[in-house]
Amino acid sequence: MPLTADDDIRALLEGARTIALVGASDRPDRPSYGVMATLQQHGYRVIPVNPAITGEHLHGEFVFRELEQLGDPIDIVDIFRRSDAAGEVVDQAIAVGAKAVWMQLGVVNEAAAARAEAAGLKVVMDSCPAIELRRLNIAPISG
Repeated sequence: MPLTADDDIRALLEGARTIALVGASDRPDRPSYGVMATLQQHGYRVIPVNPAITGEHLHGEFVFRELEQLGDPIDIVDIFRRSDAAGEVVDQAIAVGAKAVWMQLGVVNEAAAARAEAAGLKVVMDSCPAIELRRLNIAPISG
């Protein structure tokens, strides 16, 4: 079952430090652009992943083509992709040993969520971490 209880979501966000944002956009009018900035302002290291802009920098971070290139442990993989494309991202998150997958607002893929949970990952679906940080009044991460 994806996490829905406030205490579970709070624990996930408070325990995370590194978030890979798959589907990051360099366009300021796109939701992923603002969410990445908000997460960084909250103290997270956010690593953008987007094959279309690989090699560029977004909010000061190098943009990677895929999760397996990162090399750093990932606490949460935040998925800004269509629901039908989320399964591939979830499979990559499992393969790189991420601790959780977070499917953004409007992203629902029950089969992918089940695979992630079976592999031991926490799952949040159809939600936005930036909104949850504000809603739950979670304090920024301090150095």
